[in-house]
Amino acid sequence: MVYLVVGLGNIGNEYAGTRHNIGFRILDALAGASNIAFEDKRYGFVAEMRLKGHKVVLLKPSTYMNLSGNAVRYWVKQKRIDPERLLVISDDLALPFGTLRIRPSGSEGGHNGLKSITQCLGTNAYARLRFGIGNEFSRGHQVDFVLSGFSDEELARMDERVQQACEAVKAFVLSGVQFAMNNFNNK
Repeated sequence: MVYLVVGLGNIGNEYAGTRHNIGFRILDALAGASNIAFEDKRYGFVAEMRLKGHKVVLLKPSTYMNLSGNAVRYWVKQKRIDPERLLVISDDLALPFGTLRIRPSGSEGGHNGLKSITQCLGTNAYARLRFGIGNEFSRGHQVDFVLSGFSDEELARMDERVQQACEAVKAFVLSGVQFAMNNFNNK
């Protein structure tokens, strides 16, 4: 079985470490724990890992957030991924920092990366793991907030929360979306 796990973010040093790039951060942690490296390939940076007999393709799109769907569509076709074996990791303003929310499908919640993926795949029936980045911004400054770095308090909790997200990804691959939801949502 082959799974595709997509971490959303924006390429470039100016975006590294920002709230919008939490998907990249989680995939980097997964790859680091497995001693694998990303390769620059078509539409993104790709790494492949094994997880108890399952092949897991990790994708960090190089298309920028608003065009992530192009990369996801390409790799879904390239690796022949069924929708139930696709997991997209994104940031979420509506959740407190570090809160995880896994769903088997659903709305894009105003997230432009998810909108692009839904549009390119022609469906919203793919699993998503949302990582809460908080919403401590004043009206009209949402873009500045998602493109800003994390606070010292958040960074102190970051490793533990990212590790929890990595465990949620593993649970999705090994036991399915329902198990992952039951064991990681709001924890």
